[in-house]
Amino acid sequence: ESAIESLAENLNDSLVAPLFWFVLLGLPGAALYRFANTADAMWGYPGPYAGRDWRWAGKWAAHADDVLSWLPARLSAALLIAVATLRRHAAARALRVEAGRTPSPNSGWPMAAMALVLDLRLAKPGVYALHADGQPAGEGDIGRAAALGGRAVLAAAALAVLALGAA
Repeated sequence: ESAIESLAENLNDSLVAPLFWFVLLGLPGAALYRFANTADAMWGYPGPYAGRDWRWAGKWAAHADDVLSWLPARLSAALLIAVATLRRHAAARALRVEAGRTPSPNSGWPMAAMALVLDLRLAKPGVYALHADGQPAGEGDIGRAAALGGRAVLAAAALAVLALGAA
């Protein structure tokens, strides 16, 4: 489950969102997004470090990442559903509800899309369960998730090329 969730979330954080911001604002846009996303990963968890309270940095980083990831996370989910070979309509109908089960305003979107189109239950115990009626994830499902993610990467790249060519 964790590997599949990580793949889905990182599809957005490491590829779709940077491409999105690159298409809109060029290299500075992609760099700004990657800075905010990396800062969230490093500082997004409040707490003391070296005798200082870094809560302000964590809150800034988390909010910046939330704002910059809002649309790309939904685009990532849409790409996963669009390139799926099965369960596309059911996934599209259930996506909003399932994505809202995670505490993050953004990471739930690609993770829920992945869970829905692969018909898998993905959960973080005590926090959320995505597509709770789905099958338990097994070792073979990582390959299916990787293949789906690969198709989404190709679709994202094609969209970026088309958008840049149209500009």
